[in-house]
Amino acid sequence: MKIQPSGLARHIALRIMGVIPTLLILVTVVFFLVRIAPGGPFDSEKALPPEIQANLNAKYHLDEPLLQQYFRYLGQISSLDFGPSFQYKDWTVNELIGEGFPVSLTIGGLAMVLAFFGGTMIGVFAALRQNTAADFGVMGFAMLGISIPNFVIAPILILLLAVYAGWLPAGGWDWSLQRMVMPVITLALPVTAYVARLTRGSMIEVLHSNFIRTARAKGLPERLVIGKHALKPALLPVISYMGPATAGLITGSVVIERIYAIPGLGSHFVQGALNRDYTLVMGVVIFYGFLIILLNFLVDMLYAWLNPKIRYGDEH
Repeated sequence: MKIQPSGLARHIALRIMGVIPTLLILVTVVFFLVRIAPGGPFDSEKALPPEIQANLNAKYHLDEPLLQQYFRYLGQISSLDFGPSFQYKDWTVNELIGEGFPVSLTIGGLAMVLAFFGGTMIGVFAALRQNTAADFGVMGFAMLGISIPNFVIAPILILLLAVYAGWLPAGGWDWSLQRMVMPVITLALPVTAYVARLTRGSMIEVLHSNFIRTARAKGLPERLVIGKHALKPALLPVISYMGPATAGLITGSVVIERIYAIPGLGSHFVQGALNRDYTLVMGVVIFYGFLIILLNFLVDMLYAWLNPKIRYGDEH
């Protein structure tokens, strides 16, 4: 059973059309929320002279009515221009995103790959040994991985691998493998545990299906039964989880980037929020919102490929 091209094209078109109103709602909510928050981008302990404050407000159009600022910003981002940063002088928000996102993407992407393959293997191992000591032990460690937050795991890894053993640097960033190891492991551990539990539960259900009994009755080797027939449908819940999980790893590494002193986009976002840097906060949120929508769309397509029963369009 295959997905009809016309139905798939229609589905893709509808999903793309839904991106615009979703992003418009996101932009509107974020724009007004950051301005409702107390304080402004040029507030400090020492008040600026009124004429300087007026010049800054005029330069960044903060002296205009709020609705006028809003529509000005909509016109600006329609050309993919997030404007200048209020706090990072001589930097635009686009430049800050271009500098920080590759770092966050590298760490989050490697962590997701590690979590997917590691969690899948652990889950399959546990499912094939259901209700044995090995199953209980593996799932017990998985539950431990879910329970311990990564901001607790990070200092423990620094203490063990950097301070005591001296194998890895405690922090900083220079694109070397040594500096990636601890941040990637820290981000990957909780997700690995989730993937392992999802894979185990789904694999157990699939192994009790009629088509698996039929494959075994035909005398197929167990490795073919598992690898060719059982694994693909068992991964469907994992694939559904991967979209938001990948976005969460890339966008949610703020604490980890701070602990390991990594100049990722999360660090810029936190500093921008603290400094009331309106354009930086809005630019990062919009960028991350689009990224989440894109990842969920890709997962949707992958899910349809793995599950041929899915139909797009008016098929009967």
